[in-house]
Amino acid sequence: MEGVVLPAKLLGADEHLVIHTRTHVKAMILPALAFVLIAAAVGAGAAVIPREARPIGQLAIALLGVVLAIWLVLLPFLRWRTTTYTITSRRLITRSGILNKIGKDLPLNRINEVSYERSLLDRMLGCGSLNVQTAAEDGTIVLRDVPDVEHVSREVTQLLFGPQGSQHPPAARS
Repeated sequence: MEGVVLPAKLLGADEHLVIHTRTHVKAMILPALAFVLIAAAVGAGAAVIPREARPIGQLAIALLGVVLAIWLVLLPFLRWRTTTYTITSRRLITRSGILNKIGKDLPLNRINEVSYERSLLDRMLGCGSLNVQTAAEDGTIVLRDVPDVEHVSREVTQLLFGPQGSQHPPAARS
């Protein structure tokens, strides 16, 4: 979970960072495959254009390839790059958005339950979905493609309820 940095201005005076990460790189598998297929299709399409349609036909195919690459590769990459999950000693913070930034802060003391789900592919890649249950009307917040979701779930549970198996109640949160 290194390489991702949370600006210090997002932390309160007595708050410390526990986990800060992007969504799992799994989100980039389909865009990478799309990039390979687009490049192959543009190359093949440009090669089979009849001589009398060159270079306009080749330019049209290349332009179509660029549009598809922006839509199927660049935008998903930017969404992945700008989506972060942060857990501090007091909050769960999500940030996303390419041009318009969306940020959500959930105080830990509003969380009732934490669980996770991992498909077979998630287990092979080391990620999963973290389900955070709150008392609010909307109920459950789902953080998708969380790297090492079991570790993240344990950390949140420990922040909420104290160390597992502890005989002492957790310290009061403000």
